[in-house]
Amino acid sequence: ELVKKSTHSTATFPDSRRSCGLPYSARREIMGQSHRRLLLVSLSVLLLTATPVAADSTLTQRSAIAADQRLVSPGDVFQLGLFPVANGTKWFLGIWFTVSPAAVIWVANRDRPLNASSSGILALSGRGDLVLLDAARDNETVWSSNSSSATVAQLRDNGNLVLADAAGAVVWQSFEHPTNTFVAEMRCGKDLRTGALWALSSWRGADDPSPGDFRYVMDTSSGSPELHVWGKGRKTYRTGPWNGMRFSGIPEMTAFEDMFEFRFTNTTDEVSYVFRDRAGSPVSRVVLNETGVMQRMVWDQAAVTWSVFWSGPRDQCDRYGLCGAFGVCNVVDAVVCGCVRGFRPSSPAEWRMRNASGGCARSTPLQCGLGGGDGFYALRGVKLPETHGSSVDASASLEECGRRCLANCSCTAYAASDIRGGGGGSGCIQWFGELMDTRFVDGGQDLFVRLAMSDLGSNARRPRGCSEEALSGEQSARPERVQERGGPDRQAAAPQPGTPARLLHPLLGQDTCLRIHEQQELGHLYF
Repeated sequence: ELVKKSTHSTATFPDSRRSCGLPYSARREIMGQSHRRLLLVSLSVLLLTATPVAADSTLTQRSAIAADQRLVSPGDVFQLGLFPVANGTKWFLGIWFTVSPAAVIWVANRDRPLNASSSGILALSGRGDLVLLDAARDNETVWSSNSSSATVAQLRDNGNLVLADAAGAVVWQSFEHPTNTFVAEMRCGKDLRTGALWALSSWRGADDPSPGDFRYVMDTSSGSPELHVWGKGRKTYRTGPWNGMRFSGIPEMTAFEDMFEFRFTNTTDEVSYVFRDRAGSPVSRVVLNETGVMQRMVWDQAAVTWSVFWSGPRDQCDRYGLCGAFGVCNVVDAVVCGCVRGFRPSSPAEWRMRNASGGCARSTPLQCGLGGGDGFYALRGVKLPETHGSSVDASASLEECGRRCLANCSCTAYAASDIRGGGGGSGCIQWFGELMDTRFVDGGQDLFVRLAMSDLGSNARRPRGCSEEALSGEQSARPERVQERGGPDRQAAAPQPGTPARLLHPLLGQDTCLRIHEQQELGHLYF
């Protein structure tokens, strides 16, 4: 010990917390310094006795890597080591693709760069902690895994740096601490048991790995989770909910199925999304870049470059909330924002100035409970609205979903939660407030928007077998109307296959017809 026990009697020191003539606070400071010195000494001994690693995939407590040394995954798919930015003035510990060293997928010391590669040392401490030391600063720890009991670190062929104890149990892994990139087998989402988030944060700049302004996170607060990009405290982009095959707003995913396998997990333990590269497919990555854009990149071996397969946001209609509540965006139109049929701009003056963020308001209040009756307007081929505040029942049929929505005066729209199996889909998503961030997309889904019966058009088809009395007080039957892209309203030849026709309205206690109108084009633009 640096401070020996005193042999004097306690009577010599009225303050029992004093020893060797030093105040207790000073003694604590000396002892703290002593412990820090002992830690540095132990690490120094470790580094002096450690064996340098060269082209190995593992690191033990008897080995270390420094300067230009690397850990290399068994199949030479990934490498771990120090890499420079800012013209070599800053150095970071990272993992990158062997075929493309500039494609860094993970960074350790994002907030504390080294000034030179020669000063960086990566080692496993005696307590089982992976540490990055700066030899130029008296072996100061600039990054730590904050783990314990690890006896080995291994870089795997999927890019995951794994720390394991003597029994082989994983105690820490880089896949649980993403930076700006997802690769195959890495989860994006949330552990609902521990609260741990698996989310991306962008780089500050193309040459600056420190945390930037954007984050890519899973919103688990709704019945149907979806991925959001946040920038400077506001939402900038969302993928739409998972529909059993893909995210609602990324229909391109179905075109990648021969190359990637997608899996979405939504249980009481976790909500997560993961992809895997199929056998024989080239390596790929999903990156949140410094401007807040998500990009799926696939390695083109022939061209020796990364090919961008998808970007989000892809266009102005992907900007979150561009057309406001109950607005719909159509990127093929000169004026992209419009209102769903039965709605009008909340502020015509703002819309004339091409600011549609205030959204749309109902032309006629809903008639639920007032005797006039409500129906649904079918918006075909859309990215489903934001699901925050929605509810999901995966076991319900689409017909049952419509029946439940019609019976609940707070329900504003419904859709199938799972589009697998063809037809109109199955499962049930219900919305109970504003419909935000809806747009047309190729291969989009059907959204059934609730309207007062009077807003369903002057000519509405009465489904076969429905009596006039079953139409909630309607006096006559009128043919259905359909509006196609770029064309005027026309009379529909027949109801769309899979469209719910007859529903039992539990509040009325009688067989009731669900009035469905279809729209494949924007409503009136009001300019």
